[in-house]
Amino acid sequence: MRLASFNVNSIRVRLPHLRRFLARHAPDVLFLQELKCRTEQFPTADLAETGYAMHALGQAGGRNGVAVLSRLPFAVTAEALPGDPADEEARYLEIEAAGIRMAGIYLPNGNSGGAAGFAFKLRWMERLLAQTRAHLDAFRPFAILGDFNVCPTDADLAPGLLAPTDALVHPEVRSRFRALLWSGMTDAAAALGQHPFTYWDYGPAFEANRGLRIDHALLSPELAERLQGFGVDLLARAEEQPSDHAPIWVDLAD
Repeated sequence: MRLASFNVNSIRVRLPHLRRFLARHAPDVLFLQELKCRTEQFPTADLAETGYAMHALGQAGGRNGVAVLSRLPFAVTAEALPGDPADEEARYLEIEAAGIRMAGIYLPNGNSGGAAGFAFKLRWMERLLAQTRAHLDAFRPFAILGDFNVCPTDADLAPGLLAPTDALVHPEVRSRFRALLWSGMTDAAAALGQHPFTYWDYGPAFEANRGLRIDHALLSPELAERLQGFGVDLLARAEEQPSDHAPIWVDLAD
Protein backbone atom coordinates (compact mmCIF):
# COMPACT_ATOMS: atom_id res chain seq x y z
CA MET A 1 0.00 0.00 0.00
CA ARG A 2 1.30 3.42 -0.95
CA LEU A 3 0.17 6.49 1.01
CA ALA A 4 1.18 9.93 -0.19
CA SER A 5 0.98 13.64 0.59
CA PHE A 6 1.39 16.75 -1.56
CA ASN A 7 1.18 20.41 -0.57
CA VAL A 8 0.09 21.72 -3.96
CA ASN A 9 0.15 25.45 -3.07
CA SER A 10 -3.01 26.05 -5.18
CA ILE A 11 -4.81 23.06 -6.65
CA ARG A 12 -6.04 25.00 -9.68
CA VAL A 13 -2.51 26.05 -10.65
CA ARG A 14 -0.96 22.67 -9.87
CA LEU A 15 -3.60 20.40 -11.42
CA PRO A 16 -1.25 19.24 -14.25
CA HIS A 17 1.48 18.51 -11.68
CA LEU A 18 -0.97 16.47 -9.63
CA ARG A 19 -2.05 14.44 -12.64
CA ARG A 20 1.56 13.64 -13.53
CA PHE A 21 2.33 12.63 -9.94
CA LEU A 22 -0.65 10.26 -9.93
CA ALA A 23 0.50 8.75 -13.21
CA ARG A 24 4.06 8.24 -11.91
CA HIS A 25 3.25 6.78 -8.50
CA ALA A 26 -0.40 5.64 -8.43
CA PRO A 27 -0.73 6.01 -4.65
CA ASP A 28 -3.60 4.19 -3.00
CA VAL A 29 -4.36 7.26 -0.88
CA LEU A 30 -3.13 10.81 -1.46
CA PHE A 31 -3.66 13.75 0.88
CA LEU A 32 -3.42 17.30 -0.46
CA GLN A 33 -2.76 20.54 1.41
CA GLU A 34 -3.01 24.25 0.70
CA LEU A 35 -5.76 23.95 -1.90
CA LYS A 36 -6.32 27.72 -1.86
CA CYS A 37 -9.91 27.39 -3.02
CA ARG A 38 -13.40 27.01 -1.66
CA THR A 39 -14.80 23.49 -1.42
CA GLU A 40 -17.04 23.94 -4.46
CA GLN A 41 -14.04 25.12 -6.52
CA PHE A 42 -12.10 21.88 -6.07
CA PRO A 43 -11.62 20.39 -9.58
CA THR A 44 -13.48 17.13 -8.95
CA ALA A 45 -14.77 16.91 -12.52
CA ASP A 46 -11.30 17.56 -13.96
CA LEU A 47 -9.91 14.62 -11.97
CA ALA A 48 -12.77 12.21 -12.61
CA GLU A 49 -10.83 10.35 -15.30
CA THR A 50 -8.15 9.39 -12.78
CA GLY A 51 -10.47 6.87 -11.15
CA TYR A 52 -9.91 8.27 -7.66
CA ALA A 53 -12.71 9.01 -5.22
CA MET A 54 -12.27 12.46 -3.68
CA HIS A 55 -13.27 14.53 -0.68
CA ALA A 56 -12.18 18.17 -0.32
CA LEU A 57 -12.42 20.77 2.42
CA GLY A 58 -11.84 24.23 1.05
CA GLN A 59 -11.91 27.60 2.76
CA ALA A 60 -13.13 31.02 1.74
CA GLY A 61 -10.53 33.67 1.03
CA GLY A 62 -8.11 31.46 -0.88
CA ARG A 63 -6.38 30.10 2.21
CA ASN A 64 -5.58 26.63 3.56
CA GLY A 65 -7.69 23.70 2.34
CA VAL A 66 -7.12 19.94 2.46
CA ALA A 67 -8.36 17.01 0.39
CA VAL A 68 -8.00 13.27 -0.10
CA LEU A 69 -7.92 11.18 -3.28
CA SER A 70 -8.29 7.43 -2.81
CA ARG A 71 -8.40 4.31 -4.95
CA LEU A 72 -9.65 2.46 -1.86
CA PRO A 73 -13.20 2.74 -0.51
CA PHE A 74 -13.12 5.16 2.42
CA ALA A 75 -15.30 6.85 4.98
CA VAL A 76 -14.68 10.36 6.27
CA THR A 77 -14.33 10.23 10.05
CA ALA A 78 -13.46 13.89 10.79
CA GLU A 79 -13.48 17.17 8.88
CA ALA A 80 -11.85 19.17 11.67
CA LEU A 81 -9.33 18.52 14.40
CA PRO A 82 -11.24 18.10 17.68
CA GLY A 83 -10.58 20.35 20.65
CA ASP A 84 -11.50 23.85 19.48
CA PRO A 85 -15.02 24.50 18.14
CA ALA A 86 -13.96 28.04 17.21
CA ASP A 87 -11.28 26.80 14.80
CA GLU A 88 -12.83 27.02 11.33
CA GLU A 89 -9.63 26.70 9.30
CA ALA A 90 -9.56 23.84 6.79
CA ARG A 91 -6.47 22.02 8.01
CA TYR A 92 -7.50 18.50 9.05
CA LEU A 93 -9.21 15.65 7.20
CA GLU A 94 -9.44 12.14 8.63
CA ILE A 95 -10.66 9.02 6.88
CA GLU A 96 -10.83 5.28 7.40
CA ALA A 97 -9.73 2.99 4.57
CA ALA A 98 -8.56 -0.63 4.57
CA GLY A 99 -8.97 -0.74 8.34
CA ILE A 100 -6.63 2.22 8.88
CA ARG A 101 -7.43 5.67 10.23
CA MET A 102 -5.51 8.24 8.20
CA ALA A 103 -5.27 11.99 8.73
CA GLY A 104 -4.13 14.56 6.21
CA ILE A 105 -2.97 17.75 7.91
CA TYR A 106 -1.83 21.26 7.11
CA LEU A 107 -0.34 22.32 10.42
CA PRO A 108 -0.22 26.09 11.05
CA ASN A 109 3.06 27.76 10.10
CA GLY A 110 3.22 29.90 13.24
CA ASN A 111 5.37 32.67 11.79
CA SER A 112 2.46 34.93 10.86
CA GLY A 113 0.09 36.60 13.25
CA GLY A 114 2.72 37.42 15.86
CA ALA A 115 2.48 35.83 19.31
CA ALA A 116 -1.14 34.84 18.70
CA GLY A 117 -0.23 32.96 15.53
CA PHE A 118 2.55 31.08 17.28
CA ALA A 119 0.29 30.23 20.22
CA PHE A 120 -2.33 28.91 17.79
CA LYS A 121 0.27 26.58 16.27
CA LEU A 122 1.22 25.21 19.68
CA ARG A 123 -2.42 24.65 20.66
CA TRP A 124 -3.08 22.96 17.31
CA MET A 125 -0.19 20.57 17.94
CA GLU A 126 -1.52 19.80 21.42
CA ARG A 127 -4.92 18.98 19.91
CA LEU A 128 -3.23 16.75 17.32
CA LEU A 129 -1.42 14.93 20.14
CA ALA A 130 -4.70 14.39 21.97
CA GLN A 131 -6.34 13.00 18.82
CA THR A 132 -3.34 10.74 18.22
CA ARG A 133 -3.39 9.41 21.77
CA ALA A 134 -7.10 8.68 21.47
CA HIS A 135 -6.48 6.50 18.41
CA LEU A 136 -3.46 4.80 19.92
CA ASP A 137 -5.28 4.13 23.19
CA ALA A 138 -8.04 2.47 21.16
CA PHE A 139 -5.39 0.37 19.35
CA ARG A 140 -6.45 1.76 15.97
CA PRO A 141 -3.84 1.68 13.19
CA PHE A 142 -3.26 5.37 12.53
CA ALA A 143 -1.24 7.41 10.04
CA ILE A 144 -0.72 11.17 9.83
CA LEU A 145 0.56 12.63 6.57
CA GLY A 146 0.96 16.19 5.45
CA ASP A 147 2.68 19.51 5.83
CA PHE A 148 3.64 19.71 9.51
CA ASN A 149 5.57 22.98 9.17
CA VAL A 150 8.13 21.48 11.55
CA CYS A 151 11.81 20.65 11.00
CA PRO A 152 12.19 18.06 13.79
CA THR A 153 16.00 18.23 14.03
CA ASP A 154 18.91 20.26 12.68
CA ALA A 155 19.41 17.53 10.08
CA ASP A 156 16.09 18.56 8.56
CA LEU A 157 17.13 21.92 7.14
CA ALA A 158 20.02 23.43 5.25
CA PRO A 159 22.60 24.94 7.64
CA GLY A 160 21.80 28.51 8.63
CA LEU A 161 18.57 28.61 6.64
CA LEU A 162 16.32 29.50 9.60
CA ALA A 163 16.85 31.46 12.79
CA PRO A 164 16.54 29.44 16.03
CA THR A 165 13.41 31.42 16.89
CA ASP A 166 11.63 30.55 13.62
CA ALA A 167 8.36 28.74 14.29
CA LEU A 168 9.46 25.77 12.16
CA VAL A 169 12.42 25.00 14.43
CA HIS A 170 11.45 26.68 17.72
CA PRO A 171 12.20 24.45 20.75
CA GLU A 172 8.55 24.47 21.84
CA VAL A 173 7.44 23.31 18.40
CA ARG A 174 10.07 20.59 18.23
CA SER A 175 9.14 19.38 21.71
CA ARG A 176 5.52 18.95 20.62
CA PHE A 177 6.61 17.00 17.55
CA ARG A 178 8.70 14.76 19.80
CA ALA A 179 5.63 14.25 21.99
CA LEU A 180 3.90 12.70 18.98
CA LEU A 181 6.80 10.29 18.61
CA TRP A 182 6.91 9.54 22.33
CA SER A 183 3.19 8.77 22.23
CA GLY A 184 4.03 5.86 19.94
CA MET A 185 4.17 7.29 16.41
CA THR A 186 7.11 6.63 14.07
CA ASP A 187 8.59 9.21 11.71
CA ALA A 188 8.74 7.03 8.58
CA ALA A 189 11.62 8.82 6.86
CA ALA A 190 13.78 9.10 9.96
CA ALA A 191 13.14 5.45 10.84
CA LEU A 192 14.73 4.55 7.51
CA GLY A 193 17.70 6.83 8.17
CA GLN A 194 16.46 9.52 5.79
CA HIS A 195 16.16 13.28 6.25
CA PRO A 196 15.28 14.41 2.71
CA PHE A 197 14.20 17.97 2.10
CA THR A 198 10.59 18.35 0.96
CA TYR A 199 10.33 22.15 0.63
CA TRP A 200 12.46 24.74 -1.14
CA ASP A 201 11.61 28.43 -1.39
CA TYR A 202 11.11 29.83 -4.89
CA GLY A 203 14.23 31.20 -6.55
CA PRO A 204 17.60 29.43 -6.52
CA ALA A 205 16.93 27.38 -3.36
CA PHE A 206 15.98 24.17 -5.15
CA GLU A 207 18.98 24.18 -7.47
CA ALA A 208 21.24 24.87 -4.48
CA ASN A 209 19.38 22.28 -2.37
CA ARG A 210 18.77 24.83 0.39
CA GLY A 211 15.62 23.22 1.71
CA LEU A 212 13.61 21.99 4.66
CA ARG A 213 12.07 18.68 5.67
CA ILE A 214 8.60 19.71 6.83
CA ASP A 215 6.34 17.17 5.08
CA HIS A 216 6.11 14.00 7.12
CA ALA A 217 4.42 10.62 7.46
CA LEU A 218 3.92 9.38 11.03
CA LEU A 219 2.82 5.80 11.64
CA SER A 220 1.33 3.99 14.61
CA PRO A 221 3.17 0.85 15.82
CA GLU A 222 1.01 -1.51 13.74
CA LEU A 223 1.82 0.44 10.58
CA ALA A 224 5.48 1.05 11.45
CA GLU A 225 5.94 -2.71 11.47
CA ARG A 226 4.76 -2.71 7.84
CA LEU A 227 7.03 0.15 6.72
CA GLN A 228 8.91 -0.72 3.53
CA GLY A 229 9.96 2.57 1.98
CA PHE A 230 9.74 6.35 1.89
CA GLY A 231 10.38 8.75 -0.95
CA VAL A 232 10.23 12.32 -2.21
CA ASP A 233 9.19 13.06 -5.79
CA LEU A 234 11.80 15.62 -6.83
CA LEU A 235 10.51 15.58 -10.40
CA ALA A 236 7.39 17.44 -9.29
CA ARG A 237 9.48 20.20 -7.72
CA ALA A 238 11.72 20.44 -10.81
CA GLU A 239 8.83 21.03 -13.22
CA GLU A 240 7.79 24.42 -14.57
CA GLN A 241 5.58 26.46 -12.21
CA PRO A 242 5.92 23.93 -9.39
CA SER A 243 4.64 23.99 -5.87
CA ASP A 244 7.35 24.94 -3.40
CA HIS A 245 6.81 21.47 -1.84
CA ALA A 246 7.62 18.10 -3.35
CA PRO A 247 5.20 15.19 -2.83
CA ILE A 248 6.15 12.44 -0.40
CA TRP A 249 5.07 8.82 -0.20
CA VAL A 250 5.37 5.91 2.21
CA ASP A 251 5.06 2.23 1.28
CA LEU A 252 3.49 -0.30 3.66
CA ALA A 253 3.50 -4.06 3.27
CA ASP A 254 0.06 -5.53 2.62
